Amino acid sequence: MAYELYYWDGLQGRGEFVRLALEDAGAEYIDVARESKKSGYGMDAMMKLLNSKTEPHIPFAPPFLKDGELIVPHVANILLYLGPKLNLAPKDEALRHVAHGLQLTIADFVAEVHDTHHPLATDLYYEDQKDAAKIRTKNFIEKRVPKFIGYFERVLKQNADGDTQMIGDAITYVDLSMFQIVEGLHYAFPRAMKTFAKHYPRVAALHDAVRERPNIAAYVDSERRIAFNESGIFRHYPERDQDAH
Repeated sequence: MAYELYYWDGLQGRGEFVRLALEDAGAEYIDVARESKKSGYGMDAMMKLLNSKTEPHIPFAPPFLKDGELIVPHVANILLYLGPKLNLAPKDEALRHVAHGLQLTIADFVAEVHDTHHPLATDLYYEDQKDAAKIRTKNFIEKRVPKFIGYFERVLKQNADGDTQMIGDAITYVDLSMFQIVEGLHYAFPRAMKTFAKHYPRVAALHDAVRERPNIAAYVDSERRIAFNESGIFRHYPERDQDAH
């Protein structure tokens, strides 16, 4: 039975972290909101679940994954669930919790990326908070990127099994998520990221290695991969970008 992934149509967003794991593993899945309404899927099917008055385990918001009757919400939680099934998690149970912690840290970083273009309120348009967004983005580029990406660089450096993956001796869903982080940063802040590889060589090398994985390469070059756009988490507004120090 195919997994069912529920996320907003037309957006990479947080759903992309789950898509990358499913694509890398060659898993059968349905991207529900992107399917035709005639097939019984589509956005209506997602909204029906979100607004259900009878579903005992109703999710708060997408992304969420449906596996049979089980509904699993939240990116890090979904990947914790899928990781062992897709052979994208450490075999050691204790290390799986370490991987989960890393994914939660990625989730914290993604929230900060979002707040660079919506620093005041999610319900306001970007155009209503542009001045605050410039201030928030300046701090993000100068302080928060070095703090988070510097941490991930140290995680790679100090991995006892080698610095080509975040944890253990094999690629996990955490590495795939780091690929997406680097992709998104380069899209949103091309000026600031010009020296990224110089400052974070291991993270940059991890990104390149994931990009070359056969299933990821095929996915990224396919129509299944939604393009970055200014409705997603990573948004490119030239007035927010700046050269990194």
